[in-house]
Parts: sequence; structure tokens; C-alpha cells
Amino acid sequence: MSESTIHTIGRRKEAVCRLYISAGSGKWDVNGRTLGDYFPRPALVSAIQQPFTATDTLGRFDVKANIDGGGSTGQAGALRLAVARALVKMDEGHRVKLRDLGLLTRDSRAVERKKPGRPKARKRFQFSKR
Repeated sequence: MSESTIHTIGRRKEAVCRLYISAGSGKWDVNGRTLGDYFPRPALVSAIQQPFTATDTLGRFDVKANIDGGGSTGQAGALRLAVARALVKMDEGHRVKLRDLGLLTRDSRAVERKKPGRPKARKRFQFSKR
């Protein structure tokens, strides 16, 4: 990696994304695949690119991401946070716009733990009066 490469980390649910971003032509490398190959759902792709569209920098940077853990939604959220953090590292002027859109906040929601005496976290076994 060159000197102009920025490294950031994004997390969501159980997913962790290590991101390397540098000036370039908008090439994506997510775990060795392109963005569209790794995330086939268009909604996830547009969510991931939201920090770029908000700051009018779409297609100006090459992105290399290593994502581990979680499912597709969690991984997309982790990648989006990592991209937003990288853009702020590149140019501090982006912070206000990204903060207003809520793209710099780590989504702390996670799966609630299963409780004893119940089939899931909140679900109860069927009640029988007689």
C-alpha cells in the first residue's frame, strides 16, 4: 500500500470490515471480488455507496475491503461505516455532511441473547390454561 492509502475499520452486528482506500478510478475489491458480485442486492450496494454520493466523490477512489463475520446486511453496514470514516480521514470537511446523515455513527444494535426458560430471547412457550 502506498503512502496515500487510508486504513479504517467499520463494524456492524458481528461483521468487521478492514478498508484501504486510495485515490483512483472507482475500482472496488471486496474480498477479491467486485462490489456487485459480493453484494448482489442493489439496495445494499446503494447503501454502501451512500457516503460517496453524499460527498460527491463517487468514482474518485479505489477501495479494497476485507470483510469477515456476520451476514450480508451486517457486512454492508460495516463497509458503509468504514467508507464514511475513510472519507473523513481524507478530508475533514466531509465530517459535517456525513454526521448529519448519520453515516459516522456505529449501529450498536445486536442480537439479543436467549433467556433461560424460553425458546428465544422474548418468545414464550405456548400457554395452556388446562
